[in-house]
Amino acid sequence: MSSSSSWPVIVVTGANSGVGLGICQRLLVQLISKSPTDAQPHYDFHVQKTTTDDASFNGLTLILACRSRQRGEAARDKLYQFADEQVRHLEILPGYDGHAETFRKHLTIVVHTVDLSRIQTVFRFADEVIKTYPYVSHLICNAGVASFVSINWLLAIKQLAMDWVEAVTAPIYYTQEVGQVSQDGLGWVWQCNVFGHYVLFRVLKSHLAKYQTSTGARVIWMSSHESSPIYYDPTDWQLIKSTHSYESSKFQMDLIAHQLDQASLQDSGRLPTRHLIVLPGVAGTNIANALLGTFSSMCMILSFYLARFLGSPYHLITAFKAAISAVHLCLVPLAFLPTVSSTELDDSDPTATVEVGFRYVSECDRWGKERVGTMKLMRSKEHKNQCDDLLDHCERLFTTFCEAEGRPVHS
Repeated sequence: MSSSSSWPVIVVTGANSGVGLGICQRLLVQLISKSPTDAQPHYDFHVQKTTTDDASFNGLTLILACRSRQRGEAARDKLYQFADEQVRHLEILPGYDGHAETFRKHLTIVVHTVDLSRIQTVFRFADEVIKTYPYVSHLICNAGVASFVSINWLLAIKQLAMDWVEAVTAPIYYTQEVGQVSQDGLGWVWQCNVFGHYVLFRVLKSHLAKYQTSTGARVIWMSSHESSPIYYDPTDWQLIKSTHSYESSKFQMDLIAHQLDQASLQDSGRLPTRHLIVLPGVAGTNIANALLGTFSSMCMILSFYLARFLGSPYHLITAFKAAISAVHLCLVPLAFLPTVSSTELDDSDPTATVEVGFRYVSECDRWGKERVGTMKLMRSKEHKNQCDDLLDHCERLFTTFCEAEGRPVHS
């Protein structure tokens, strides 16, 4: 039985739509239940199998981190209505134990505005959170942007003809704008997807560390099947010149999350804050929807169903189902997650890739029944060096912004 001193305080960036809203809805469905099904592990690798951790809570503070207060408040109202519907459904079932009503009574959903493309607003958001809440238990780095401007239809037809499933899982036919810069003078896609979240974690790091319960604090980084090192140029780490800034930014997130997790696990002085990587699969709220009209959007959804029929486990289609991996990582006892790298990087061949960890993947069967799977995180010595350089760049920039704001730089 949880008390108010250990209830989760969960921050979700980009929470007002898409997978972010799906995560919030799925969290409510799970925690309104006395026995959250998403907390159950189903992995093939060997980890500790005994635990006394209880994934149920009698309350929750859910922080919607949104650019638009108006859209955030609309999402908040929708989530409260959604929670009420779940309670009404459960309380008429035989054997109902009252947990849903208790949870709903102690459910608080709040909106705080933040624009990841403006670091000043990230600082302000973090200050509000630190001042208002005793700790943060989960930071879900979900918000993301892409500079898609058009579709190369000849390339799309070619990729669809060669491998239909791959073409609608990790498409290579989106044309992306090059040279976009944020108001802070940084690469726009890079700041929104990578650096803005890095700054948010750095400022909230000590507040995450205050959640010293057996479940432990967690930072969940939302990756993508389009994450790829193929297009990444480490000399253009802000991705300003990149023609594939979206894919490269997700690759950077994979690198950073794994490195931060390893560093946290090596800190023996406190309960580690885990950094976990999620692949939400493919949903109908795809980030490329802005390029499509009504007819094209319908065709896209049909193409997803066809891919699933052809055997793709990654086309969940709805945001609620795509959210399963993120919600699972919020609720699963840490005893079931691996804590060490599987292999050592090979110094003799810096380009050879080896397995170093896992990404947790939203999957489904042909009928759309969702589940959580794992995908190996492959990395080379060269990637490790690139990550070290990238983290150094991020930390230097973070320090510069802190000094400009007259803020202390906490370790």
